[in-house]
Amino acid sequence: MSEQRTLDEISEGTSIESDEVRSSLDETSLGEIPKDWQQVRLKDVIHESNYGAAESAEDFDPGNPRYVRITDINTRGRLKSHTKVSLSKEKADGYLLKKGNLLFARSGASVGKTYLYRQQDGDCVYAGYLINHHINTDLANPEFLYQYTDSPNYDSWVARIQRTGAQPNINAQEYGNLLIPYPPLPEQRKIATILYTVDQAIEKTEEIIDKLEMVRRGTEQDLLSRGILEDGSLRSEENIEYKSSWVDEVPEDWVVQPYSELISDSSVGIVVKPTQYYDEAGEVPILRSKDISRDGIVNGDFEYMTQESNEENSNSQLEAGDVITVRSGEPGLSCVVSPEFDGSNCADLLISTPGDNLDPHYAAMWINSRAGRKQIDRFQAGLAQKHFNLGALRKLRVAVPPIEEQQRIVESVSSITESIDREHQYKTRLQCLKQGLMQDLLSGTVRTADTNIAVPDEIAQHG
Repeated sequence: MSEQRTLDEISEGTSIESDEVRSSLDETSLGEIPKDWQQVRLKDVIHESNYGAAESAEDFDPGNPRYVRITDINTRGRLKSHTKVSLSKEKADGYLLKKGNLLFARSGASVGKTYLYRQQDGDCVYAGYLINHHINTDLANPEFLYQYTDSPNYDSWVARIQRTGAQPNINAQEYGNLLIPYPPLPEQRKIATILYTVDQAIEKTEEIIDKLEMVRRGTEQDLLSRGILEDGSLRSEENIEYKSSWVDEVPEDWVVQPYSELISDSSVGIVVKPTQYYDEAGEVPILRSKDISRDGIVNGDFEYMTQESNEENSNSQLEAGDVITVRSGEPGLSCVVSPEFDGSNCADLLISTPGDNLDPHYAAMWINSRAGRKQIDRFQAGLAQKHFNLGALRKLRVAVPPIEEQQRIVESVSSITESIDREHQYKTRLQCLKQGLMQDLLSGTVRTADTNIAVPDEIAQHG
């Protein structure tokens, strides 16, 4: 489609050349689409595409444009706030992003990742492993196109098209041949508005989660250094007598002990060829490092073993209330085995059973805390491969308040964790909602043409 061809011409029935449009039944397309929709290639709705600057990043300077690299784009197509770098204005010439620019990652593990430039991101230029597509806003709405690149159909296309090897790759010509569902422009805006609105809700939820995480970290730090009274309030610093210890200053009535003196048992999960026990017909989960989070075991894609193999590996069997700790990957990351995983097995994890004077959840919290983390990092100093072994775990120093106070500390933090969990569940529901909406709206199964949807300025001004 030439730049001269207008949306009015298309709307009035002027046909697009056969090599530019595929029928709704084309096997490489999305399947059936409404009769008043077409499918076009990305190259037909852009002015041009350009590769980014082949320049090294410079320290971030608010006086210079931000330099956008593949690694600066998160999984939701937004710019990360903590990875800012710049490019001097002299080197940035010709690469400044403008309204309606859509970036595609062309190489690496994140090939296919996209980012739609938004003016609130400030002045930005883009790096060489990104391809900028200048959307013709007379023909297509950039937000609509971006939303399509967030869909499962697009992900399937990327998996099919990318050239695999040491570095997966998709070039500008291949991106230009991407087939896109093409409703009339007003309907594109409405579809984009609906999906953008859900994105905004997801983003707000993520912001709430981040704030709650900060509150939890601060609360943990206060509780693990000051303690908590019976009424649930923090001990007043004016009334605390501190003593110096190996782990920093702690309240006078707390004891600091090696972890080995606070546990009744410890062992290591299956280390030698755990894959030999994997069995699709098995019923006993084998927990691994990837299944562990500070908030507990992450329900997901477990490997399984038979009950016979579980009994054969009794030393690595888990009981509810055990603390399991990651050896490699995120060494030291710990959580408590919940009742639903009682009797499970594990591979390459450290297992410890707290004694009567140590609450399991307090133990995991301490290991994950700043004080625990500092010790773990010290044990790993100088190691080429980060690894945390059972001997090092047993040597950890733990500041131990009375068991009743431990339980109050755990309960106080748990209330914040429950709020975080609720927000995560809400975010998951929103993500499921968006998946369903994309399937319905981007295929035309559910139409928006006759609906009264207010299109926000940030979408309307993009075409």
